[in-house]
Amino acid sequence: MGIVRFALRWPYTFYVLALLVCFLGVTAIRVMPADIFPVIDIPVVTVIWQYTGLSTTEMEQRVTTYSEYAISTSVNDIKDIEAQTLNGISVQKIFFQPDVNLDLAISEIVAATNFIRVLLPAGIQAPIVVQYNASSVPVLQISLSSDTLNEQQLYDYGYYKLRQQLAPVHGVTFPTPAGGKYRQIMVDLDPAKLLA
Repeated sequence: MGIVRFALRWPYTFYVLALLVCFLGVTAIRVMPADIFPVIDIPVVTVIWQYTGLSTTEMEQRVTTYSEYAISTSVNDIKDIEAQTLNGISVQKIFFQPDVNLDLAISEIVAATNFIRVLLPAGIQAPIVVQYNASSVPVLQISLSSDTLNEQQLYDYGYYKLRQQLAPVHGVTFPTPAGGKYRQIMVDLDPAKLLA
């Protein structure tokens, strides 16, 4: 009841307070930074092994197991490791403690994976090591289809034409296109003619 009595006795005080709240609200809106994707540093690194021709079971036994063992014994501050194995692909997500030095952890992962490549199937390439960044979540995905172009021509169009047209846009990063078929050229050599 005291506030009501005060408001009836001094109404201009509440008018001034209402104007002050409106003024501070407008000022706060103008000054407050706005970002759709705020900066979120989640210490997660993904290691992707690729080896065409291995089944899921062989990929798990011959690549994923060795990689997990090498990473877990050589890299510090690991909280958890998740692995997913498909035909010819092994994807491992490595979750770190919040206070980890991520650059040092990535260099330790690269060193560990290079060290165990001698135990893996012959000819396997070094893995792709990617740091997860919440701000690099895809905003736009483009899917291409055509009634007149085959898969190779469509892949070439997406990779060489469409990707190059979008590249000058500021702040855009592009992964390589998924799907389609790579253009391949097969050359048959005659050793006798080469020696001649």
